[in-house]
Amino acid sequence: MSTPERPKQFLPLTSDRTMFQLTALRAQDAVHFEPPIIVANGKHAALVDDQLAELGIVAKAVILEPVARNTAPAIALAALVAAPDAVLLVMPSDHVITDKASFASALKKAQAAVNDGWLVTFGIAPTGPETGYGYIRIGEMLSEGVHRVGQFREKPDAKTAASMILSGDHSWNGGIFMFKAAAYLEALAIHAPQILQACDKAINEAVSDGTHLLPDEAAFASSPSDSIDYAVMEKADRVAVVPVSMGWSDVGSWDALYELGEKDHLDNHATPDVRMIESSGNLIRSDGIRISVSGVENLIIIASGNDVMILPRGQSQDVKKLQG
Repeated sequence: MSTPERPKQFLPLTSDRTMFQLTALRAQDAVHFEPPIIVANGKHAALVDDQLAELGIVAKAVILEPVARNTAPAIALAALVAAPDAVLLVMPSDHVITDKASFASALKKAQAAVNDGWLVTFGIAPTGPETGYGYIRIGEMLSEGVHRVGQFREKPDAKTAASMILSGDHSWNGGIFMFKAAAYLEALAIHAPQILQACDKAINEAVSDGTHLLPDEAAFASSPSDSIDYAVMEKADRVAVVPVSMGWSDVGSWDALYELGEKDHLDNHATPDVRMIESSGNLIRSDGIRISVSGVENLIIIASGNDVMILPRGQSQDVKKLQG
């Protein structure tokens, strides 16, 4: 269902709102948040505009990348548009957070370190030895709930992941960050100056069409393509982590969506038009045709347009084998 034209963050997978909309709503407390800065692929401009308008949210800026250059340059664009002393909460828009209170508590714990110039990441409490995520080793405590990052770890194999979970001092790297705009730009100047130079020129030569900010394509394209983890967080000295259990998921598979979704008394998660008789433990979704099942258990059945996929639950990673 996720396509280059409409990737998963713009789909209503976990509620009647899309994950992009849920992310925007997460920062709508006017006491604590200014209007958001959105950084998006240029071809998704209409999706961003329409989905923000549905919520009545007016962004401080919608920055449209002319080319993809990974997260470090994307965040640099936002930091250059923000006031230098502004605190940036950087959130990917294709994740779900179900425990908003715990997330708010983690932000509060991070605030003092951020004000003191630290670059803060949020370590997701692991629920198992996942091999699809990077990990963060939690170091010495700096203040209540805030620790120095001991080490960033690459996506591990199963044995290494199990060992890290058993150690009790590792979190998943969820890609959520908090820091002052100036602190991030200073770190870029030290550790990735080519990114900063390219992005600074792209913003200085940007064109505004009234609702969007269009960075200069040639300047932005000259930036190295690198993640914030590699470019900054793994190299900077003052990097902290706030471990938090907040019901986080990147909804990276249909199995993950089943775990997140509301279920009936027979543990089925299905769209309203699905008809079921004596069936249990299924994830069944359709965006058009009606699906009817009888006597089936623990299946994933997805109908999207002209495509229908049927898999046993627990094997949704096999969707990659079916593509093409």
